[in-house]
Amino acid sequence: MGLIDLVQILFRALYLLLIIRVVLSWVPGINHYHPAVHLVFRLTSPILDPIRRALPPMGGLDLSPLVAILLLELVQNVLIRVLVQALL
Repeated sequence: MGLIDLVQILFRALYLLLIIRVVLSWVPGINHYHPAVHLVFRLTSPILDPIRRALPPMGGLDLSPLVAILLLELVQNVLIRVLVQALL
């Protein structure tokens, strides 16, 4: 497994965690103290909190996960291009 594969796996994990967090936010009465739920929120908060401060909710909708996924996609593409150039 190469470095580029590792980067892709890491970003896929982040995407998955963000999607899980969105789905968890739709579940009424979710126990935020459950270890798995707490872990998802703890891992995604550093990504979502700065976006939420910069982008307030629009019409009651929290668009920060969508913005986070788009930004992560951009960072992933740039990082992979840099790695490809460095490995050539």
